[in-house]
Amino acid sequence: MSESSELIKLYSTRILALAADIPHLGRLEAPQASVKKRSPLCGSTVTVDLDVENGRVTRFAQDVKACALGQASAAILGAVVEGRSASELQTAAKQLESMLKSDGPVPDAPFDGYETLIPAREFKNRHASILLALQAAEEAARTAQA
Repeated sequence: MSESSELIKLYSTRILALAADIPHLGRLEAPQASVKKRSPLCGSTVTVDLDVENGRVTRFAQDVKACALGQASAAILGAVVEGRSASELQTAAKQLESMLKSDGPVPDAPFDGYETLIPAREFKNRHASILLALQAAEEAARTAQA
């Protein structure tokens, strides 16, 4: 199968639907922490703003300039990020990276929506974009706690 037909398979209806409806899109006014991550390979960027109270994310916004896979990943995160701790975000980021790079299992609930991105395992050049939102959220949550 050609690479173009593989890419068509990769961009499923579900991935495109997620990319079109990203929760918490935008920026927060006066966040406790703001982190911008960029994929050097493709140029995708995600900026995360958030607040943490009692060790849990209470306010969240994200500015996403990424491919459909990065946007879908940000949508999955946006749907479950509020109420999560920095350590939960770190665990999810490690699990997502393992899922993509080492054929590991899907991240634990509530991050199990990342199963939609299993077809992206074959596309190593897309992994960094997929990881951006979760890595930025984890770093921002740690910064806000400190």
